[in-house]
Amino acid sequence: MRIRAAVTDTQSGPFVVQAVDLEAPRPHEVLVRIAAAGVCHTDLSMQAIWPPRLTPMVFGHEGAGVVEAVGAEVTTLAPGDRVCLTFSSCGACEQCVAGHPAYCRRQEALNTSGGRGDGTTPLSRDGTPVHGGFFGQSSFATFALAHERNAIRVPADLPAVVAAPLGCGAQTGAGTVLNRLRPEPGSSLVVIGAGGVGLTALMAAIVRGCDPVIVIEPVASRRALATELGANAALDPTAAGLVGTVHDLTSGGAHHIVDTTSRPEMLRRAVAILRPRGDLALVGVGTTVAFNVMSLLAKGIRVHGVLEGDANPARFIPELVDLHQRGLFPLDRLIATFPFENIGAAVDGMRDGSAIKPVLTFD
Repeated sequence: MRIRAAVTDTQSGPFVVQAVDLEAPRPHEVLVRIAAAGVCHTDLSMQAIWPPRLTPMVFGHEGAGVVEAVGAEVTTLAPGDRVCLTFSSCGACEQCVAGHPAYCRRQEALNTSGGRGDGTTPLSRDGTPVHGGFFGQSSFATFALAHERNAIRVPADLPAVVAAPLGCGAQTGAGTVLNRLRPEPGSSLVVIGAGGVGLTALMAAIVRGCDPVIVIEPVASRRALATELGANAALDPTAAGLVGTVHDLTSGGAHHIVDTTSRPEMLRRAVAILRPRGDLALVGVGTTVAFNVMSLLAKGIRVHGVLEGDANPARFIPELVDLHQRGLFPLDRLIATFPFENIGAAVDGMRDGSAIKPVLTFD
């Protein structure tokens, strides 16, 4: 079928909306008419380093919409179902069976190989293959194919612009707190970076009953929003005495820190901010950070690398939907919408920080 997709033709090239062709769903696939798609830093960081041999490429991995058709062997979804698209996993390896599909043994092949796990791509342009299958979906498009495992049914009355970020960014922030750190009520938690992932981590910490919850963020408007969302304090990282201030607010150091920045200078300060036997969760994409090993050993710091909030989407996304519908997870406060044809403006808003969570909308 003929669809429109935002195609990247070269490494770090722009997203250009154009006509492409999409195959019919295979036996375990579903065809989804995309109603909204979140723009995530992962889309931009991967676009910047995407191998030229895997271009042209269609990115997008926070899709939400309506199931239009299903493959012959699909048993969990039907046409008309509203779905949130998330990352893909095999469902059969040790990690998937244990409920940790973010660490699937076939993670790379299924999510970032430029096609399906078998190396094929469902997209083409004028008879020439276009790479896709990004996070099992490539949802920067009017329609997308996904496996039934990574298409999660959501309530019909949940706005698509809210459903879309649940597939990655919101799942990552909230899941890091609720699935991995699992803080005790009354324990202190610090979030470094008040973007979409950081602010959803903040919301989850409040749901969990953490006290105090502190956000460290350089942009004043984001600090203000963090306070409106329930943070006990929102601190500027450039202010003098940051470590001492956090120690005072937490009576001796934070129990938990979620870092969304991967900035080496902030991660070193995070170790100083933590109390003995504290937890440092890393969720931001970064490169290399050097720690003084003794600073970790002396305090018994536990460092967690966390992908996708260590979530099982089939269980966790409905939990987040329930929290949202109860008014405890106000994800809509973070969202700025952009028409799909204006994807360039959405990307600019993410890059310059003017949009916390850009979400593309489709007619």
